[in-house]
Amino acid sequence: MHAITIPEPGGPEALVWEEVPDPVPGEGEVLVEVVAGAVNRADILQRQGFYNPPHGASPYPGLECSGRIAALGPGVSGWAVGDEVCALLAGGGYAEKVAVPAGQLLPVPGGITVDQAAALPEVVCTVWSNVFMVAHLRPGETFLVHGGSSGIGTMAIQLAKAVGARVAVTAGTAEKLERCAELGADILINYREQDFVAELREATGGAGADVILDNMGAKYLDRNVQALAVNGRLAIIGMQGGAKGELNIGALLTKRAAISATSLRARPAAEKAAIVAAVREHVWPLVATGRVRPVVDREIPMPEAAAAHRVVEDSGHIGKVLLVTTD
Repeated sequence: MHAITIPEPGGPEALVWEEVPDPVPGEGEVLVEVVAGAVNRADILQRQGFYNPPHGASPYPGLECSGRIAALGPGVSGWAVGDEVCALLAGGGYAEKVAVPAGQLLPVPGGITVDQAAALPEVVCTVWSNVFMVAHLRPGETFLVHGGSSGIGTMAIQLAKAVGARVAVTAGTAEKLERCAELGADILINYREQDFVAELREATGGAGADVILDNMGAKYLDRNVQALAVNGRLAIIGMQGGAKGELNIGALLTKRAAISATSLRARPAAEKAAIVAAVREHVWPLVATGRVRPVVDREIPMPEAAAAHRVVEDSGHIGKVLLVTTD
């Protein structure tokens, strides 16, 4: 098969489409013939040499894919060759084939195409596990997601609205904010021109956000705490704004607030399977009925993964950028 390899860390040009050995599904795994993968920020970090795959994972980038089952490994039941699926991966999505633990598979939901399904697994599992399983967003609460026009952001808006929350977003352009509004966002904040803490306080009568989903890390830590409501929950999922920040514990105590920080890639297979099962139960029916949908900015041929990385690094996209193996 062919896959995107990274012979040496570097810029987008470090991504090389070349022939590599086919993966072989092990115990409890299936072999997926990939139709599409999706670009995530973690892939860019891996390309740069800052985020190596977990031990035993595929060395190729790609944390999600969609396609069709080509073979079943020993001990797999409930799936059949030819099933259309999408999958949460620890790596290997930038390839024509990938071996996946069966517990990390999801059927392609009704109403969307196989290639569109590649836009779902990583973002849905990230949002559902952090916003709902950890931070317990409830109907009627106010939810703030930073980077509302990103893959994570566009999914977070839809899921929060689906459970009856009021949604606030930050984004850097009027166009991106307009797209967020189309997805259901109620409070639109241009982070280049407005202070999200002040804007959120004004929009909520001084209360703030009950749950914040943050991909910035250190840069936003203090202001996120300021923006939290009493009993608020801050869920950190990224460090685009740095890894080390100063925390005002007094403010946290006063608000009786909580901060969580999680990553998905290196979790044990059993934890990933539990998240995937929860997503299938709670989110897949919303996708099938059209209440939640993948937001795809564009599709780029997988051999041209360097171009896809440039798009994501330039932050000019809205939703997900997909890599497709077929015309």
